[in-house]
This record gives sequence, C-alpha cells and structure tokens, in this order.
Amino acid sequence: MIEQGNASHSDESKHWSDIKEAGTLTGMQFLYFIYRVFGRWIFSLIMYPVALYFVLFRSEQRKASRQFLMAHYKKYPQMWTRKPNDFHVLLHFKSFAELILDKLLGWLIEIKESDFILTEPALIDDIMHDSRGQLIIGSHFGNLEFCRGFMQRYKDKVINVLLYDKHAGNFVKLMQRQNPDSRLNVFQVDEFDVATIMLLKEKLEAGEWVFIAGDRIPLTGIERSVYVDFFNEKAPFPIGPYMLAKAMGCPVKLMFAYRDQSTSNKVVFDVRPLCEKLVLSRKNKMQEIQQYAQNFASALEEHSAKAPYQWFNFYDFWHAEASVPVPTQK
Repeated sequence: MIEQGNASHSDESKHWSDIKEAGTLTGMQFLYFIYRVFGRWIFSLIMYPVALYFVLFRSEQRKASRQFLMAHYKKYPQMWTRKPNDFHVLLHFKSFAELILDKLLGWLIEIKESDFILTEPALIDDIMHDSRGQLIIGSHFGNLEFCRGFMQRYKDKVINVLLYDKHAGNFVKLMQRQNPDSRLNVFQVDEFDVATIMLLKEKLEAGEWVFIAGDRIPLTGIERSVYVDFFNEKAPFPIGPYMLAKAMGCPVKLMFAYRDQSTSNKVVFDVRPLCEKLVLSRKNKMQEIQQYAQNFASALEEHSAKAPYQWFNFYDFWHAEASVPVPTQK
C-alpha cells in the first residue's frame, strides 16, 4: 500500500489525507507469495525496481524523501559518508516497499519474540500486564503492525486503532478478513465528537488499548496543531492526542517499532510512559500541550535518527500547512 506523499507548495497541493494508495490486496498477496517461495533476500532484490519507479516518476515523494534525509544529514552528519542523493532516496523507497511485506507478516504469521529487540524488557512486561486501559501514541515511522503482532501473545488485550487515513483503514479491514481473531478494532474518525469520546472512554475503562498517531496534522487543518522542534526545525504536530488523553484520564504511552540495520535488521520495540494522567491547566493549556507534543517529537526523532530509512511521511513534513486547503469565505 504505497502512499503518494505531497511536498508541493502550489495551489493544487493536497492535504496528506487525500493521498491515494497504489496497490491492492491481490498485489500484496502476490508479494507475500514471492516471499514464501523465494525468501526475504530475493524479495528484497525485487523491491529495487519498485523503488526505482517511485524515484523516477513520483517527483513529490522524491522531494519529500530528500527533504527528510537532508534534515537528518544536517543534524547527524557523522552517520553519513556523503550528502544524501537520489541513491539514498532509492534506498528510502525500497525500505518503504519492504514495509508492505512487514505489514502483511504482522497480520498473517506469528511474530516471534526473537525477532524483536526490546529497549526496556522489564518496563514493557509491566505495561503488558497492566490491566488498565492505555492510550498509545504512535507514528508513521517504522511499522506499528509489528506492535500488534507482538501484543498477540497477550490474548486479553483488545486494541482499538483510530485512523484518519481512509486508505489505511481499508488495508486493516482487508487484513481482518484474513485474520478474524486479531482482537483489533478500527475506527475511522474525522474529528472527536461526544459519541466517539464516550465510546472510547468505555473501552478504556474496560481495560482496552486505544492507538492514535501523533505525527500528522488533523483533517481540520493546521490550527489544531502546535509547532515543536524536530531535527533543528519547527514542525507542526497535532494536539488531538493530548486533548483526547485529557478527556480519557488514563495512562498515556508512546510506542515505536522499526527495523534497525545496526541490530541485524531486527525490530526495535520501544514503549515508554508519557504520563499517568494528562492534566491541563486553564492558564497554560497550549503551552502544556506543546510540551507534551515536544516530548513525543523528541522520542520520535531519537528513534528516526537511528533508522532514517524507516521514516514514512512522504510529504512536506515541516511545512505541512502548505498542503492544507484554505477555506474560502462566503
């Protein structure tokens, strides 16, 4: 499910949610067939032509990829032997193409604990055995499908995923048909109304988990975001996860799962507390939200700095307001 990101500043720019998917379930199943027959190594080689197509014919995604890689290069030059160029963009797209396989594997096969590197094993074990409902803030870095697969060993955990992206929702629904015992519910949300808040609160009170992405501006636009430091530049991050956390009054965690070549391509799995209960004062509400968003952005940068090719936001991340349609006055 390859997304067509947007890095354009023109009047024809689209919000990231208008990005269309390229690929179908049949295509994904074909890729899975290649993997089953030929193995990971051959599958990885086949992904080079796929990545090359995007380098050659998807200029906006190419620009967005280079934008991120350059931001990484400027802050962490010691991790690079030379300045990022189109070859590095090719590797970036190849990583994204392989993400498709990893998403399928996260649903279709049992993921072994030996496939993971746990950053804090004792802390993760405590969180997994916590009977309370949890709000989990994730991102479009790495592959949260691995988190879902990892958590399947905890059969009492029910996961509820909040999605703005209708294309990702379609993918999950298709995968649920392949694995009806997934214990995962998907909610397509444009904004949080009273009914949605009440439903989520009931689920959290029942000890279920709620996942929400913390790295993309909401459908309503940039005004529901705050600017925080990310790779030495100001970038917009949504306030929705923290407003939801305040309304839910439950523990809030940050979660990341991604392949790291420095660890023999194993999956790094990190869960860390953000707060036990998010409380906002009336006087300094926005400043406090901004600090929570900064804590998330700093954790996101910490991990994406280690594995830059696992960054999968293919649009102009730092200037996302350029992709938000400006409402006309009537």
